[in-house]
Amino acid sequence: MKQRQEKVIAKNRRALHDYEILETFEAGIELTGTEVRSLRENNCQLTDCFALIRNGEVWLNNVHISPYANGSIFNPNPDRKRKLLLHKKQIRYLDAKVAEKGLALVPLKMYFKENGLVKVELALGRGKKLYDKRASMKERDTKREIDRALKEHMR
Repeated sequence: MKQRQEKVIAKNRRALHDYEILETFEAGIELTGTEVRSLRENNCQLTDCFALIRNGEVWLNNVHISPYANGSIFNPNPDRKRKLLLHKKQIRYLDAKVAEKGLALVPLKMYFKENGLVKVELALGRGKKLYDKRASMKERDTKREIDRALKEHMR
């Protein structure tokens, strides 16, 4: 039997640049039918999005899911707040961590699981300073040069 892989809909690559990722969580997301159809066509943007905890619920803000092309007048607002589905224990844990100074909830990617459900990878991150960003860019460049030199040496 063929095993289905998870299909990535959208990634928030900017988050990996701006935040130091401490922990990740997998959360479900509450969507309407036309939003799921739109996600199957990869119509989603995760740039500049964030998650907030309000009244014991986690809400995803600034996620743009384009309206489904074949939808009717009942297509929801593309920029509406969407509820994330987590266990109550996880929400309490995240709420305590976010209360600490400098920690934020940032979505890293949105994807379809093997069973067809839409999931969001939510990360607990600390904002990087400018010198941290420069150091990580320098580290990435040196790693790339080393890999290039090894590849050239193997020829």
